[in-house]
Amino acid sequence: MSTSPQGGAAAVRLAVIDSDTGFLQVLTRRLDAMGWQQRVLGGAVPPEELVAMRLNALVVDPMLLGAEADAWLERVCTSLPGLGVIVCTGRSTVAQRVRGLRLGADDWVTKPCHPEELIARVEAVVRRRRRAEARADAGPVVAGEVEIRPDQFQAFVAGGSLELTRREFELIQLLSDAAGQVLEREEIYQRVWGYAMAHGDRSVDVFVRKLRQKLERRSPGWSYIHTHFGIGYRFAPEPVHPEPVSDRDVPAAAAPAPAAGPAAPATPGEDLSAPDGHRVAAG
Repeated sequence: MSTSPQGGAAAVRLAVIDSDTGFLQVLTRRLDAMGWQQRVLGGAVPPEELVAMRLNALVVDPMLLGAEADAWLERVCTSLPGLGVIVCTGRSTVAQRVRGLRLGADDWVTKPCHPEELIARVEAVVRRRRRAEARADAGPVVAGEVEIRPDQFQAFVAGGSLELTRREFELIQLLSDAAGQVLEREEIYQRVWGYAMAHGDRSVDVFVRKLRQKLERRSPGWSYIHTHFGIGYRFAPEPVHPEPVSDRDVPAAAAPAPAAGPAAPATPGEDLSAPDGHRVAAG
């Protein structure tokens, strides 16, 4: 793979599904100057053809794909977990963006946008993919009952998959790599989503909650993700112990009555009613 003449970063092999000729001309000139290998596709391409292209990233405008856009996007993201997918399209609703990201897209860019911003977002996605590949070479990570497999973009408990989405896997991988350190929400967002977190965005909290639910269902005896309120999250597998039983919850046992010993025989002429057990002779 050739290197970019600017900065020496490894070149990217990119495909773009778009029909905006003006935007494509500007983008193509910039990518050629960077030494990237890029091609423009006219529509939906079967995932197996994308595999043959050996792409690092795919930029797609779902408006070209019609009613099948969501199904195609999900199929591509599922079939090619190592491929960075960036949606670049016109104005959209929050629901559309959320659905696209949950289907597996790594980023969503709204047109009109500057080609430099799109390129920067592609670079961020590709960096994350290459870091994930480097971690995959290091082998699986075992944490509590969970086995994290970067080579499969998945985590397992007792051989059963947690069925994590790609974003959920990136989140558990990032937290587990931090080795018990507290990661701030802003840092998590930057490293998983690839850009700065907008004020009021609760995506990190939402994905942490979903990840916790999947972990709790498969590994209820362990606690994995710990909240540091006002800061962020820490990953540290800890066994869940049952609540200790309080002394107040246990009824006190009645003290056993002392066993009565045989009474000493009284001596004729002694009064045994005297205090302190002293025997007093009768007058």
